[in-house]
Amino acid sequence: MKKTAIGLALLAFVGCTSNSNNSTIEYPVTAKGDVVDTYFGHQIADPYRWLEDDMSEETADWVQAENEVTFSYLNQIPFRQELKDRLTELWNYEKVGAPFTEGDYTYWYQNDGLQNQYVLWRQKGESEAEIFLDPNQFSEDGTTSLAQVSFSDDGSLVAYSISEGGSDWRKIIVIDAETKQPIEDTLVDVKFSGISWLGNEGFYYSSYDKPDGSELSAKTDQHKLYYHQLGTSQSNDPVIFGGSEAEKHRYVGGGVSDDNRFLFISASVSTSGNKLFMLDLSDPEAELVTILDDTRSDTYVIDNDGAKLYLVTNLDAPNKRIVTVDASNPTPENWVDFIAETDNVLSPSTGSGYFFAEYMVDAISQVKQYDYAGNFIRDIELPGLGSVGGFSAKDDATTIYYSFTNYNTPGTTYSFEPHQGVSDVYRASGIEFDASDYVSEQVFYTSKDGTEVPMIITHKRGIELDGTNPTILYGYGGFNISLTPSFSVANAVWLEQGGVYAVANLRGGGEYGKEWHDAGTQLQKQNVFDDFIAAAEYLNTAGYANSDHLAIRGGSNGGLLVGAVMTQRPDLMKVALPAVGVLDMLRYHTFTAGAGWAYDYGTAEQSEEMFKYLLGYSPVHNVKEGIPYPATLITTGDHDDRVVPAHSFKFAAELQAKQGGTNPVLIRIETNAGHGAGTPVSKTIEQYADIFGFTLFNMGVTELSAD
Repeated sequence: MKKTAIGLALLAFVGCTSNSNNSTIEYPVTAKGDVVDTYFGHQIADPYRWLEDDMSEETADWVQAENEVTFSYLNQIPFRQELKDRLTELWNYEKVGAPFTEGDYTYWYQNDGLQNQYVLWRQKGESEAEIFLDPNQFSEDGTTSLAQVSFSDDGSLVAYSISEGGSDWRKIIVIDAETKQPIEDTLVDVKFSGISWLGNEGFYYSSYDKPDGSELSAKTDQHKLYYHQLGTSQSNDPVIFGGSEAEKHRYVGGGVSDDNRFLFISASVSTSGNKLFMLDLSDPEAELVTILDDTRSDTYVIDNDGAKLYLVTNLDAPNKRIVTVDASNPTPENWVDFIAETDNVLSPSTGSGYFFAEYMVDAISQVKQYDYAGNFIRDIELPGLGSVGGFSAKDDATTIYYSFTNYNTPGTTYSFEPHQGVSDVYRASGIEFDASDYVSEQVFYTSKDGTEVPMIITHKRGIELDGTNPTILYGYGGFNISLTPSFSVANAVWLEQGGVYAVANLRGGGEYGKEWHDAGTQLQKQNVFDDFIAAAEYLNTAGYANSDHLAIRGGSNGGLLVGAVMTQRPDLMKVALPAVGVLDMLRYHTFTAGAGWAYDYGTAEQSEEMFKYLLGYSPVHNVKEGIPYPATLITTGDHDDRVVPAHSFKFAAELQAKQGGTNPVLIRIETNAGHGAGTPVSKTIEQYADIFGFTLFNMGVTELSAD
């Protein structure tokens, strides 16, 4: 496949609460409505339903009032500016991505240090390098980001998408690569889309019809694949797939094979499982061919050699395999194993005429090289235990690039000569961080039902395991997503302060394949929370952090994880940091593309059993009056149209109204920001300074370490 890159009374301030540092917080009073929903005869009140209206003045006033309280609290943290200064200092080094070739130019992404967005540079031969696209010029505040860049076959044209304010809605701009000038009108209202060129004449992209009401929260559940012919109006773009009311697909994507012979179309109703179709573009009379007509597996075409197709699938192979099949009879009964399933999860790529089979072994990368006949060539020697990315290039590339990193090793880019199997450092990280001062070790702990769960713990060498180390426990546990070791500048600052950073590889993720994922979905979702609770208990028992020195953190589905665990076991931690979380489990599927998450969660309308299960852990519905909850800093963005901020708004209102202890409950709402992608560096630094400052402050820290 082509490799492309409700009343203003809410403003009254009443009720005083003291935090652990004896500072008084006066929360805004959040008005309560009388909305009641009925599920299978059970009446469920939703007093903060009005906060779901992101277009109302009342909601905007509430956001402003909450932010005033939050930033007033954060401003009193004596070392907050010092944290921001250190984050800024450590972040300020040149970052350069691996090069790639398009047409006559070599391109690469680069950030001089503190630029809000990475800049796309290029060079022709030995001529002087020049800036090709600079997203920092797209908007004054750096909140418009470059989302995707796709070159036409000969590299003469470029289609790139931009995100404004962090929204998932995108615009596509087409330019002449030589002159860098637009060649036609901008495409608008594009969402969850690739850009796949057919030669140099046009490209395929995906989107939804613009919803009625708010584009940031209204439901979108009919995805379509379009073809855009250059020089024509977007309004005339034909729908290639989707749009049938009889069969809705929430996620549809199309990709053209490298030889421009086939269009492969994936169609899904959820984030797991897809149907797969094929269109022979060499035959104008060809009709759509079905490769897979059900969503029992995740399957895609990774490459083709003429009519021979190479597919990656977890059908009858929970850890994935590569199969081959002839395009004339592409259905599963004709598949032949090319790289068979193993005990470890496979994530393959192609380049220079080879397949590179990356395996996760307890969340650690291993890579094997194969030729197109299926012959094993070699195990690739990696720099250490960690994560690799890359090993992908065009078929005629003579050099392949990959990156290596782990929790205490800054990312390094390596060049790889595929015929000899030799790796060399292409570009080492320029960050001033001495990895030798830190250790990162993997442990296995036992969850509630006896399941062994891996966790990687990173910290300074020689720390005392006396339970007083400020510790962040991070998790996700969903959507078949794997948490593999990676370096973070922000976490480096946490480690410098003597902090411990622990990442648990919970069920619901993809670290051990489809079975591991399914063990944390729907009626098994409590397994994820139990795994996280057991991780916290391990950190306590092993002496890393007692309950006064432990923070739990996660974003999106991980925000749900934090919300569920802090309401089930508020005694376990001192600080809770739910970010952009899915927190109202009875209504999540009614916003934007949320219905597509039902594979992992189920829905409240699905059955009475599923409704009761969701109600049993939904964070918004499980905040109890008078319970002392941990110090909580909820973070979200006002332009988040992936997990709408209403989840966080309602959870904050419940916690503030019912908090029985003295710990603060705050919500930090970033303006002109979305779910996270494309967030400017300046905003990212400010967010981490606030998150780390809030965490340390509520653990009793009064000044930063001098080390």
